[in-house]
Amino acid sequence: MSSESTDRGPSPAATAQTAGPSGEVAALIGVQGVLLEAPGVVPAARGLSHFGEHSLGWLAISAVGWGLAGRRDDATAQRRWLEAGVGAFGAHAASVIIKRIVRRKRPHDPRIRVGVSTPSRLSFPSSHATSTTAAAILIGRAAGLPPYLLPAVLVPPMLTSRLVLGVHYPSDVAAGAAIGALSAGAVVVGDQFIERAADTAARHPRSTRLAGAAARVGAVALMPGSTARLLVGRVVGGTSTKEKA
Repeated sequence: MSSESTDRGPSPAATAQTAGPSGEVAALIGVQGVLLEAPGVVPAARGLSHFGEHSLGWLAISAVGWGLAGRRDDATAQRRWLEAGVGAFGAHAASVIIKRIVRRKRPHDPRIRVGVSTPSRLSFPSSHATSTTAAAILIGRAAGLPPYLLPAVLVPPMLTSRLVLGVHYPSDVAAGAAIGALSAGAVVVGDQFIERAADTAARHPRSTRLAGAAARVGAVALMPGSTARLLVGRVVGGTSTKEKA
């Protein structure tokens, strides 16, 4: 083997692959250059990282809110606190699935300083950004706060912390925030459907009972065997009767 082949540096293609997307690497280096040496920034970023890991911090807050709502006998608030926890964890799970599909590697340019360990080497999207955005929207809703207050307070620091610690590209955290917002929106739509169904049941109790009876009759009729019983009675407001099919 010639000395030329052993002394030659990495090819441009290999360098680009190691460095990552050049524009985002430059942005990440710029963020770290401004914030990394500022007093208290790195400890705060690490604290946010540990708090948001696997959405556990948001699950804990949701559990406390659910318990306090239960002590007030506030069923609506309890449901919304439960939805906040489910939404935060669901957003986190969605981000993990997307990571395994996209399989983008975390920043690994030698000029980027990594300030915290990570559970995987996959980068897109940021699970911290995803779960934090969903949690901020849904916890704010459960607490009765103005819609944009908690997201404005919680989301930017979490997104910035992932850049300061050198574990995500800017597009990772931006996509994570978008996915988290969509996840929270899906939970809100589901909650509104539940509220409409409950309101309909309260305003039309007889129709609701008839619909429930029809559903049960259909379920019984689908049972195997020749002696399936159709049970109709108090549900439709009449005398209980039994008929052999």
